[in-house]
Amino acid sequence: MTDSKTEAASQDVQPEIAEENAQLDETQAEVEQEQAQEASQEQELDAVELAKQLAEAQATIAEQKDTVLRAKAEVDNIRRRAAIDVTKAKDFALEKFAKELLSVIDNLERALQGDADEATQAVREGVELTLKSFLSTVEKFGIKAIDPKGEAFNPEQHQAISMVPNPELPANTVMDVMQKGYELNGRLLRPAMVIVSQGG
Repeated sequence: MTDSKTEAASQDVQPEIAEENAQLDETQAEVEQEQAQEASQEQELDAVELAKQLAEAQATIAEQKDTVLRAKAEVDNIRRRAAIDVTKAKDFALEKFAKELLSVIDNLERALQGDADEATQAVREGVELTLKSFLSTVEKFGIKAIDPKGEAFNPEQHQAISMVPNPELPANTVMDVMQKGYELNGRLLRPAMVIVSQGG
């Protein structure tokens, strides 16, 4: 009898256990579903966060590339300006010295303007050779004479001392050069002093 009571009690308990197991399974399924939804939301948030971080990183990279390009361009500009400055310094370092030499050239040319007699002929030839050698030497260093006789007047290279009426020449033509002008590597050292025609 005890066995049958135990059996009967056992049979009464089994449906309750099955029902509890079903409820547990249902609860566990709900919990798992909630966890899956939370994980999915976290993955979505992680994906959004990763996309945001990627966009920020790409923006930083683009900004740094731009900075590098600008710095490179600035360095190139500095190099180019430095090269130009060095070239100018080299070309025009002699400017003050060259201006001082112009008076020596003028004096040698004036010495040749006078009439030569037999007594001074040897000296004159010596002065001519000296002047020729001197002009050849200064030309090697970029000093070039401006002798505009017969050319049109150019106020950037010539300084008009006077204007003289001359029907044989067009207006603003250099009739005579009183003092030659000079350039150093294309830069004016001294303008040529000239007499200009007014025309006819």
